[in-house]
Amino acid sequence: MIVLRLDRLMVEKKISLQDLADRVGITQANLSKIKNNKVNAIRFSTLNKLCEVLDCQPGDLLEYRLEDE
Repeated sequence: MIVLRLDRLMVEKKISLQDLADRVGITQANLSKIKNNKVNAIRFSTLNKLCEVLDCQPGDLLEYRLEDE
């Protein structure tokens, strides 16, 4: 399963949910779903903007875990 590690990056970068949502150009509600792994998919354009704003690589945001972990 793919797990999004946005919450960790936000803490590391010291950025709030509202500030990140504003800078990425999506609603706070949608960003919250991404942050809490409540999504089944993420647009490449959103991933691109998250990487741009957080100054990271996609691999910093995504992690693969075995289903039983």
